[in-house]
Amino acid sequence: MSIMSNAKRALAIAAASATLFSMAACGSSNAAGSKSDSSSAASSGKIEVVASINQWGSVAKDLGGSNVEVTNIMTKTNVEAHDYEPTSQDVAKFGTAKVAVVNGADYDPWATKAAQSTKATLVTAAETAGIKEGDNPHVWFSAKVRSNTADAITAAYQKADPSHKDDYAKLNKEWHAKEDQLESKIKETSAKTENLPYAATESVAWHLADDLKMTDATPKGYAQASANESEPTPADIKDFQDTLKGGSIKMLVFNSQEANSTTDQITGAAKDVNVPIVELTEQMPKQYTNLLDWMSALVDQFAAAVK
Repeated sequence: MSIMSNAKRALAIAAASATLFSMAACGSSNAAGSKSDSSSAASSGKIEVVASINQWGSVAKDLGGSNVEVTNIMTKTNVEAHDYEPTSQDVAKFGTAKVAVVNGADYDPWATKAAQSTKATLVTAAETAGIKEGDNPHVWFSAKVRSNTADAITAAYQKADPSHKDDYAKLNKEWHAKEDQLESKIKETSAKTENLPYAATESVAWHLADDLKMTDATPKGYAQASANESEPTPADIKDFQDTLKGGSIKMLVFNSQEANSTTDQITGAAKDVNVPIVELTEQMPKQYTNLLDWMSALVDQFAAAVK
């Protein structure tokens, strides 16, 4: 699991706090802009929603349909939410939203801070399943969290817009039908992947692998270094390479969003001994507009990698 360093986390939270303070203390121009944005949303009859990352934004859109206007802060795979430093425009978007959807578990603390300082109803995905700071924060890979978060978003919509309560209930039911299909695919695939030892360059997809009943066999030293966002020692890297060569690991999960010289050594060792590699990213790739479609494609990749 890649966890943002304390320094970067503090800077991101400080940036969000400073921006909120400056917006409150300054000027009528910012205030007028916020009112204008809010008036526009109100006149359209839509709920203004802000999501910290695009994967949760896609869920928010599916559950709101034509009754919501969703803005995603992070939409690209070239930067992690751990390291993201919000702009004043990003923070301002939270200020005018009626519903804010964040990941939580200290993954996007800048977004949580910005949302908590507004009147928006806050949905924190990790909290819907009791996942806390220090736990694996990549919770969109978890079937339980996806399902719980969807219900929390629907409840927020029904509170903000009770006149369309039945519409949101219908959309929620439709979304759960698709999630059920995905979970059926996960269960079917787990018949092949159950107890399969895998290793990962980062534990980004740990929740999905857990749903697939796989066994995390990443060498301890390397895993701890990755979790602490520190550099693995040469001994850690060699241990990982030797473990791959030893044949006990049957699949390598590689986060290409965090590729570097160290991961090159690990993936190179896997290729040398024909260990299948499942390559993925942390943020939802641009070819997907829907979290469930992305998860379904990843499950297919895991299934195809099983020898």
